[in-house]
Amino acid sequence: MTHRHAQRLSRRTTLGLLFAAAAGMMAAGMPVAAQAQAKGELQVQVRIGYQKYGTLTLLKGRGTLEKRLAEQGVGVKWTEFPAGPVLLEGLNVGSIDFGTVGEAPPIFAQAAGANLVYVGNEPASPASEAIVVPKGSGLRTLADLKGKKIALNKGSNVHYLLLKALEKAGVAYADIQPVFLPPADARAAFERGSVDAWAIWDPFLAAAEKQLGARVLADGKGLVANYQFYLASRTYAEKNPEILRIVLDEVAKVDDWGRNNPDEVATILSAQTGLGKDVVALAASRYAYGVKPVSVDVIASQQRVADAFSGLKLIPKPIVVKDALLPARQLATSTK
Repeated sequence: MTHRHAQRLSRRTTLGLLFAAAAGMMAAGMPVAAQAQAKGELQVQVRIGYQKYGTLTLLKGRGTLEKRLAEQGVGVKWTEFPAGPVLLEGLNVGSIDFGTVGEAPPIFAQAAGANLVYVGNEPASPASEAIVVPKGSGLRTLADLKGKKIALNKGSNVHYLLLKALEKAGVAYADIQPVFLPPADARAAFERGSVDAWAIWDPFLAAAEKQLGARVLADGKGLVANYQFYLASRTYAEKNPEILRIVLDEVAKVDDWGRNNPDEVATILSAQTGLGKDVVALAASRYAYGVKPVSVDVIASQQRVADAFSGLKLIPKPIVVKDALLPARQLATSTK
């Protein structure tokens, strides 16, 4: 068996696990376009939220999803968000149907009552987020963060990174001064010296390293997994499993392509994000490719994230992460 053939088989197996249960909710044997016509609609649509990061940005840049779904009478609308929490707000209020975020945003959203479901994830990518300090900073260890001002996007993946970094250093969360800012404002505060450190993810992390000479105090390695999750509105997932199956199939294809074409990846990301090719190439070198079903182990990891935020009263109530799965789906017991 060739390597390419093995990749195709692996992708089919993965996607079968992702939506084997959900596909049963489709009208029996009725394709997407036929369902749209039966409802008297000329076209159905999937509205996708994305950030300046990861496979969805590549998928948008390559244009393959639009071609695939057009054959089914389905349109695609892309909306860029600056961070995961606001993307999931969009999902909750119905302005998008599907999107990708890091570990923490689904926790905050679920705790706030958002009706979302996990539909897949990329592998762990702990080096894609970090706590950075200015190049001339005297801060050398995580313990030095005590009493300092740290910029971060509240409820984002780096919020959990900061919790774990402080825990490792023996510094109480109450003993630092979090400054909650979205990435653009956080960078401005970092540049003018009004904060001592910045917890941030790629490609903003890579931009800070390349453009500002920011020094990494600690990245996620040994602290967090930093999964990228694909989520959908529960209503959309229940009504349109076949559309989501196609979306995830195209994500898997882009993952396969991106893994083997780093230079082309950097070219597309630069065009899509407006960042220099050197910046996005550094960010892309830390990507982890390979969409998978959300396994028992990954859900357990998410539950630990949720429990950490609950323990510090950063979310309004404890949550059970597995409640944010489609009721009929069967979790894979392995990430293979």
